[in-house]
Amino acid sequence: MLPWKIIQKLESDNSRLFKEDVIEAYLEDTDFQEGLSMCLDALVTFGVKQVPESNENGKGLNWREFKEKASLLIEREKTGHAARDQILELMATATSEQWNDWYRRVLIKDLRCGVSQKTVNNVAKRMGIKFSVPVFSCMLAHDGAKHPKKIKGPCLVEYKYDGVRVIAITKNNSTTLYSRNGKILSNFPHIEEALSKPEFNGLVLDGEVMSDDFQSLMKQVHRKTNAKTDDAYLALFDILPLSEFNKGKSKLNSVQRKDLLNDISKGFHSCIKPVDYIVLDFDTKEGQKTFSSMNKNALDQGYEGLMIKPINDIYECKRSHAWLKIKPFIEVTLRVTDIQEGTGKHEGRLGAFSVEGEDDGKFFSLSVGSGLTDEDREKFWKEKDSLKGQLIEIRADAVTQSVEGEHYSLRFPRFKTFRGFVAGEKL
Repeated sequence: MLPWKIIQKLESDNSRLFKEDVIEAYLEDTDFQEGLSMCLDALVTFGVKQVPESNENGKGLNWREFKEKASLLIEREKTGHAARDQILELMATATSEQWNDWYRRVLIKDLRCGVSQKTVNNVAKRMGIKFSVPVFSCMLAHDGAKHPKKIKGPCLVEYKYDGVRVIAITKNNSTTLYSRNGKILSNFPHIEEALSKPEFNGLVLDGEVMSDDFQSLMKQVHRKTNAKTDDAYLALFDILPLSEFNKGKSKLNSVQRKDLLNDISKGFHSCIKPVDYIVLDFDTKEGQKTFSSMNKNALDQGYEGLMIKPINDIYECKRSHAWLKIKPFIEVTLRVTDIQEGTGKHEGRLGAFSVEGEDDGKFFSLSVGSGLTDEDREKFWKEKDSLKGQLIEIRADAVTQSVEGEHYSLRFPRFKTFRGFVAGEKL
């Protein structure tokens, strides 16, 4: 079946199983495979933003001719007016059915029939054929609070910006901006232009697009027309060669990639800004003290949090413990005034500490029952009489004020540690 007829058939039914059956029936057709790859592979781009629909019938356009002419756009051998004229020539040759339902959809990278990379690849795997569409992926972070044992030794630490994740890829002196899921972002032309230079060819730059107003920025990201993003800038935190990005991992470690980013930053326009960072040793008191200071600054300055990256780890195109995100938190030290017995499964052991005290000029009074292991609850309950009057360190998300306004409390308080005890000392 002709590719545009396959697309029409796929559009006729919204059932996922129906679409998979249609794809399975025709996936071994070479022209159809090549068209799916060209359209669904995020790294294949044509450098054009507008592709008109056709209202007239040409003599007909075969796939080989289309592929040859489209490759000139992919390789940027034709750009600007030459690219526009190339597209108009192809449209005039094709029938309206060929153009509107197949060739045009390949060029706009949207088949508009409810078929994705995942759908095609699942069908190919089920059929046992050696075909798949490359899946766009970038590095993603784990929640550091869930992996505290990973936060150790020398690590690169930077502030986590609250913007829009952008992967900038430059090929043939032309830059394309992608979302973390491989969706092309077209509303930041000044950033594209700033990176569309020979010295950035073959590089992948990873960062966040920022502006003074996050909510306004989000409204502009996917606008079809008249997007106002002139004030946006790209805050870069990582870099690797495109060849390594395509393979899914880098050769250089975290610090080496930062050095590479700093080296090329001399050629950056003002709308491209490398993210500042520091290397801390979490196994030292000095490192812990500096990290606490950065955490406080993250709260004061409105950052989304902190990123922790062990210095010897590589960039991997998946969720990795090489990146750990930490939300900004508050730590206060208060005195234990009472020990509350637990209820339910915690009956007969510690339920919560009642704590009070002054910290940073505010008087706090609250209960802390989170952050305790079952072992902690058993051990602390046995020693409850000796714990009254002890100081404990508490971590929380924010300071809150009581309804009466007489004292302060904490949002989501968690027990961290007793103060004044050496590491590993038993109570």
